Amino acid sequence: MSGNRAVAYLKPGAVEVRTIDHPTLELKDGPGVASANVGRTCRHGVILKVLATNICGSDQHMVRGRTTAPEGLVLGHEITGEIIEKGPDVEFLDVGDIVSVPFNIACGRCRNCKERKTGICLNVNPARPGAAYGYVDMGGWVGGQAEFVMIPYADFNALRFPDPEQAREKLLDLTMLSDIFPTGFHGAVTAGTQVGSTVYVAGAGPVGLAAAASAQLLGAAVVIVGDLNAERLAQARSFGCETVDLTRGTVEEQIAEILGVPEVDAAVDAVGFEARAHGQGSPEAPATVLNSLMGVTTAGGALGIPGLYVTDDPGGVDQDARTGTLKVRLGLGWAKSHRFTTGQCPVMTYHRGLMMAILHERVHIAKAVNATVIGLDDAPRGYAEFDQGASKKYVLDPHGVLSGVRPV
Repeated sequence: MSGNRAVAYLKPGAVEVRTIDHPTLELKDGPGVASANVGRTCRHGVILKVLATNICGSDQHMVRGRTTAPEGLVLGHEITGEIIEKGPDVEFLDVGDIVSVPFNIACGRCRNCKERKTGICLNVNPARPGAAYGYVDMGGWVGGQAEFVMIPYADFNALRFPDPEQAREKLLDLTMLSDIFPTGFHGAVTAGTQVGSTVYVAGAGPVGLAAAASAQLLGAAVVIVGDLNAERLAQARSFGCETVDLTRGTVEEQIAEILGVPEVDAAVDAVGFEARAHGQGSPEAPATVLNSLMGVTTAGGALGIPGLYVTDDPGGVDQDARTGTLKVRLGLGWAKSHRFTTGQCPVMTYHRGLMMAILHERVHIAKAVNATVIGLDDAPRGYAEFDQGASKKYVLDPHGVLSGVRPV
């Protein structure tokens, strides 16, 4: 095989489908590839035929021009596929297996991996701890919004589905295991969600909706989702969440209308650094969500922060924001003895358990996030509509295996 059609970042506001080289078990030079990673041989890797790959809000940050992503970077870190080739050092996976791939790339050998901190592996990115497919400054591993992709350290990274036919039937739910379902679940867990909790999720995008569904799965008594987007709030209500419309009144007032008190036990930031101030037509204010959550979270509570914050934001509203320096009311969080958990979700901590919940009908995550299948050639349209606030989780279908499939 010689060609491989893939979605590449072109310039701010634009992506295109290009033909790139078919993957091999070696990381070759290309847009965004760390120089120290060029030529890295992956005898421990596999080549996947990509069955489903999703557009993520994290991708959208790059496409908006809010990072230093280079032109030509192949996008996509949410990958589910069928193994069509395996390296000589792969022992426990076989050609024909269908697997979910965590967006974190982890070696399985370093101190952090052995401590299950797979989001900050020490051996896969020469620049800093942690790596991901198709993402700026994350080692340059080629993204999976493509027909085919190479997965390193496959025995460690890949989650094999026990029954390939069942996996194909539930593929629209299972594709969420690569990122947003574990990420939302991580937000809910680190916020301290438990049976009977009241939970506020800031942001009704796909990660926020996944966090809300996760809080329900964990036994929360009430899950409240806040956003500025009426369509996304309606999606949250479609599976039993209460909602806060941030264009109307304060968060505290609206939570008090729902709960009788203006605070919750646990809070999740599913927005990140492109947050806007509350109110109709409000400007960008990157610390808004963090400060708001400290205000509405009960003393002794916790904030789970899966929303992305960056160290370099060329489009930041001021010089501080351009370096990820935000005006956070840490004194308020300190006074209320809040706990904060930030950073990449360590997907492997959660993905097997969440797979079992999907396979045994305990959760319908594709329905919660309004999974919507489009072809690979439709990726530019998907990015544009998502950027305009569409309440959909776009799932790319490079080989047509999801034709006619809808969430159930």
